[in-house]
Amino acid sequence: MRHRVVITGMGWVTPLGCDIESVWRRLLAGESGVAPIRNFDARAFPTTFAAEVKDYHVPDKIAASGKHSRISRATGFALDAAHQAWAQAALPEPGTPEHKKLNPYDIGAYLGSGEGSLDFSTFTRTAIANWKRDADTLDMAGWGRDALKSFNALAEIEQEPALPINHLSMEFNARGPALNCLTACAASTQALGEATEIIRRGDASIMISGGAHSMIHPFGVTGFNRLTALSTLNDDPRRACRPFDATRSGFVIGEGAGVLILENLQHALSRSAPILAEVVGYGSSADAYRVTDQHPEGRGAVMAINEALKDAGLTPGDIDYINAHGTGTKENDSTETHAIKAAFGSHAGRVPISSIKSMMGHLIAAAGAVEAVTCVLTLRDQILPPTANYSVPDPECDLDYVPNEPRPARVDAVMSNSFGFGGQNDTLIIRRYRP
Repeated sequence: MRHRVVITGMGWVTPLGCDIESVWRRLLAGESGVAPIRNFDARAFPTTFAAEVKDYHVPDKIAASGKHSRISRATGFALDAAHQAWAQAALPEPGTPEHKKLNPYDIGAYLGSGEGSLDFSTFTRTAIANWKRDADTLDMAGWGRDALKSFNALAEIEQEPALPINHLSMEFNARGPALNCLTACAASTQALGEATEIIRRGDASIMISGGAHSMIHPFGVTGFNRLTALSTLNDDPRRACRPFDATRSGFVIGEGAGVLILENLQHALSRSAPILAEVVGYGSSADAYRVTDQHPEGRGAVMAINEALKDAGLTPGDIDYINAHGTGTKENDSTETHAIKAAFGSHAGRVPISSIKSMMGHLIAAAGAVEAVTCVLTLRDQILPPTANYSVPDPECDLDYVPNEPRPARVDAVMSNSFGFGGQNDTLIIRRYRP
């Protein structure tokens, strides 16, 4: 028996804010979360701006629990978003007698999360102290001795990608399936899809799923600059991310978390839970092409889209909106457009498409989960978020990208695409709940 999977709660921590309704309003208004970098001094970098979560502090009820000392920035985001989703799902507050009545082995967690916050200040200080200028090299023995004295062991553990799952499991007493994937920009969409499969086959009734990531640090920005993937429009950061526009020049790195509560339909009904939407389709594939580029014809993306449609039992004509991966790079946007055309055929020109990365930035491993939340809100309010900063049409990107203004629409089924470095492709289809 294949169980139906519904969404009963959502939460997010984003560059535009940390609660569902205010961030949604800002997205529909076309506001930007992009600004000069404050996480570190980036003035000497080719890119000096990003979409940071601004002035963020872990909520008191999480910090006061005593379970989560020295957590990374990404773990804090994940815990916050998960608490929001758990509360919206009308599940009992952790630690209460009602919460203790839940079967912990029937609750799992599946995240797409990346590395945590590295201790750059200690690393830099100890490295400079042991730099041999005359030999232009690092005294590794000296650095090792200083590092052993200075580095905090807990901080080193907390930067591991799997740590957010450990903290979520402790916080919510989730003792069922616990997994993390780090498939680059597709990670949290893949996590949601695989969490759906866990519930479908009966291995859990509730899954805490989504993603969290923070790469706005010197290594992250340097790496993407070296790949020439980041926009360098430092004089106009709010308009730097221009998905599908002919003048697009790279993505804007962001950070944050998105978490959804996925639930077996019968379990949700048995406790009269709020049902926000239903996950009906999931497709996953690999390009098997190059580690930094998608296949130019989008062959993996086409397969993921087609597999999601097949899984949902839908046709391209049944999809009312596509939340695009839409990073704002030359290669990604043209390849995604080609893939949609190949998969949707004559319907490609009729389905509206938009990218919230134009406002939110690219949250890397967390991007797909935040975009899944956006899809549910689109279904709820029957309005499409815009692609901001779109002004110059590109002949290679000739579909309907909902430019600059939100659009009221009749929406029953939506598709969300996530395509990662290394050619990982994942597609979800989410539909309005039908009893």
